[in-house]
Amino acid sequence: MATLLLRSRPRNPIFSTTLFSLLLFRNPNPNPSPSPFSSIPTATGTPTLRVSPEESSAAEADDLRRRLLRLRFDRQSAAAALDEWVRGGGEVAISELRRIIAELRKAKRYKHALEILTWMESCRKFELASSDHAAILDLITKLRNISEAEEYFGKLSTSASKKAASFPLLHYYVKARDLEKAETLMAKLQNYGLAVNPYLFDEMMKLYVATSQYKKVLAVIRHMKNKMVLKEMVNDKDIEVGWSTHSTLANIYIKYGLIQKAFEALRTAEQKLSARKRLGYSFIMTIYASLRDREGVIRLWEASKKVPSRITCVNYMCVMLCLIKVGDIGAAERVFRTWESECFKYDVRVSNVLLGAYVRNGWMEKAEKFHLYTLEKGAKPNYKTWEILMEGWVKNREMEKAVEAMKKGFSLLKFCRWRPNPAIVEAIAEHFEEEGDFENAKRYVKVLRKLNIMSLPLYKSFIRVCINTKRAPPNIPKMMARDQIDLDDETAELIIRANEIDIVDIL
Repeated sequence: MATLLLRSRPRNPIFSTTLFSLLLFRNPNPNPSPSPFSSIPTATGTPTLRVSPEESSAAEADDLRRRLLRLRFDRQSAAAALDEWVRGGGEVAISELRRIIAELRKAKRYKHALEILTWMESCRKFELASSDHAAILDLITKLRNISEAEEYFGKLSTSASKKAASFPLLHYYVKARDLEKAETLMAKLQNYGLAVNPYLFDEMMKLYVATSQYKKVLAVIRHMKNKMVLKEMVNDKDIEVGWSTHSTLANIYIKYGLIQKAFEALRTAEQKLSARKRLGYSFIMTIYASLRDREGVIRLWEASKKVPSRITCVNYMCVMLCLIKVGDIGAAERVFRTWESECFKYDVRVSNVLLGAYVRNGWMEKAEKFHLYTLEKGAKPNYKTWEILMEGWVKNREMEKAVEAMKKGFSLLKFCRWRPNPAIVEAIAEHFEEEGDFENAKRYVKVLRKLNIMSLPLYKSFIRVCINTKRAPPNIPKMMARDQIDLDDETAELIIRANEIDIVDIL
């Protein structure tokens, strides 16, 4: 399983959103063969549309490339510019147009790129290559709708064009997570005998991973073996399988309990890591942590320190989280002290990792002392700091401390989109209920409503406070309607017991 897919470059090693990324190529050939999607090759025997044998100096100064790249607005037409160029006696070579199209696509100027391709398609002097058809279909998916792209694909007459254009069409289905259309397209291609292509299989695996259908990923791998696609890839010197592919396979093996295979894939992934980039080390480290492999975590951490670049706060946080997950808080503390000795600025996110570990283990005294220590060092608590402390104090029933932490956390909400754990919010509401603290309960509801985090249990708790303290509640049904919370039978009964709102108004 060591060489299963093409090397990929993930966007984020911690949260892997896209586990099979875009494919990279290493090709020593000065004229590399293109991928079916990302580049537009120059055809041999390039045709030229010659309207006039003479080339004026003015035409040289104002060449076709400049004219087309000067079209900055969508209302300007590339086709009209080409027609004007030809009428003026200018020459048009298909190779030059392909280079211009490549520039426009790179700059995300898709409209003019598609107009040039459409103009080329309408010109009888030019014979479009399969990659041109793939480019047209790709641009249609970006600019128009999928039905137009599907219609264009259906009109392609040659097998080569269908094979090339199938990649951008499938890529669109994968991005849209349209499993039914993707599988239908693959079935059609296989019926045509066109689907034995690593790019297409890679796209399908990305889709299956994104939709959590891991069994189908393994089925694709088996199919690739049967069709000799894997052997073809292994023998292709221009294709290299990277660490991301193997770590992805490790995750899939873990999902199905194939732990030994997962370890084999991870060890292969380690061998593929770059000596100059730290990205993959953290990613593989987190997988070892999920397997509770302390030695694997430490081995990756020590190897990552040899990479010649600054170790960031995120790198320190990652290894600390991994060490805590495998149960070695002492090692996490040692890493923290190393970070402290080297950091330029005291980043509270790093200390929050240890603070959270102390709280989750019930070591509140140690957590409080550590919190005070970080304050002395210059740390500025963020919303996460207060949430961690709130959680610990609520568990210990130190509600006064939890309420103070809640107030400090809420004071930071205008600077971020953080929302506290609903269980903690409800626990504090229950505290006010137990204490019969109407004034604080009322202020609490007011704050929660402003933050748009009120819930049905919180309203019930507040009404019970009103009943127990014999205080008239505000117009609860009106408040709940504004908060878009449905009034249930239990809440209606509580309001009736408060004896302040007429039953007709409630109904």
